[in-house]
Amino acid sequence: MTGTKEKISSLIKQKALDLGFSACGIARAEPLTRESVVFRQWLNNGRHAGMKYLSRNVEKRFDPTLLNEWARSVIMLAFNYFPGHDIGPASSLRISKYAYGKDYHEVIRAKLKHLVRDVEEETGGITARVFVDSAPVTEKAWAVRCGLGWIGKNGLLINRQAGSFFFLGTIITSLDLAYDKPEPDEFCGSCTRCMEACPNKAIVAPGILQADRCIAYLTIEHKGPFLEDTDTGLHSWIFGCDICQDVCPWNDHAKPHAEPDFMPRGKLLAMTDKDWQNLNEEDFSELFKGSAVERTGYDSLRRNIEKGIREMEKD
Repeated sequence: MTGTKEKISSLIKQKALDLGFSACGIARAEPLTRESVVFRQWLNNGRHAGMKYLSRNVEKRFDPTLLNEWARSVIMLAFNYFPGHDIGPASSLRISKYAYGKDYHEVIRAKLKHLVRDVEEETGGITARVFVDSAPVTEKAWAVRCGLGWIGKNGLLINRQAGSFFFLGTIITSLDLAYDKPEPDEFCGSCTRCMEACPNKAIVAPGILQADRCIAYLTIEHKGPFLEDTDTGLHSWIFGCDICQDVCPWNDHAKPHAEPDFMPRGKLLAMTDKDWQNLNEEDFSELFKGSAVERTGYDSLRRNIEKGIREMEKD
């Protein structure tokens, strides 16, 4: 391995920018003790609802050396997905901005692997693993440690330059690198727009989410039918939700991405309420092939559409 820690770290960050990432930070691979305590309390309070998988491998989530004993550094990368507009005005039913294009898991993973190859070409062989929601790694906590931003009152990572509309990718490596410093503070101040805007009041305290009240959870993670006699509606969202991000002042100047794989498909933008209501499995496959929505499946999206329509008819 040639080059100093600083030179190799600078190389990694430049290569990341060349691949379209908007930010890259690096931290030492070590236990995140304080963050682990907060997460365990959240679990103990049952706020993860039906996401039982979050209670597994908790130690590994906050200590990458337990996931990979050779780990020396954690590299976190952010990739902008802000499309600049929402679906409509053809339809009042909405899907989250992150789901417009191809499945981000595959797109970001490919870019992370490309980055590792680029670094290997410059420095020689390295040991590294890449993750995009594919292992017990708490991406947001590590992104904070890597200096990419802070956790906002909506529980999402916020970056002063990029806002919060970005995907996170992780590289764990055996390289000893130059480490970045976390933000000295959080910059939400007295703002509570996200908490006030959530129609289901899912943000029960700053940074604390009650998952089974969250529209994103209900439309993606929730399994089975909905209980109709509750105050946790979908409020026109049929996959994910962007409300708490749309009202965040840090996103007022978010710039549209330029990634072809995340560009909305024309037919998706043209969907009307009637088109959604008449959506069949063949249409679903054509509309969402290779997307994050495809992972959820036709039956779940059909359930969400039907509930969304029922709610609109009651209003």
